[in-house]
Amino acid sequence: MLQLNYRDAKPIYEQIKEGIRRLLLSNAILADERLPSVRELASSLAINPNTIQRAYRELESEGYIYTKQGKGTFAAATAVLQKTREQQLLLAFDDVVSELFFLDVTSEELGHRMENLEQGRADQND
Repeated sequence: MLQLNYRDAKPIYEQIKEGIRRLLLSNAILADERLPSVRELASSLAINPNTIQRAYRELESEGYIYTKQGKGTFAAATAVLQKTREQQLLLAFDDVVSELFFLDVTSEELGHRMENLEQGRADQND
């Protein structure tokens, strides 16, 4: 289910968040599907339950999962997940582009990069 890299500088809870987010967005975990409990996941990954709890808490605040008291933690609807992630990425994009403009990168240069990325994506889908 999740792969952790203990040598990565990224905190374990962030790796867990990213792994679960990836599984949700790729529909490997379906909408309203129950996720492992904090204890189950902590046991299977051999890490502290507080680490899982932190990842779950942040995923819930971001709208990726929801909790039903006494029932467990569940995946949010895919459409909601995609919209949430899109908004997060667009905000990050705005921050990066603002900094690039500050560094005198032109909108034409950015446009060319975006076109190249789009072309690469189209080539992958062929």
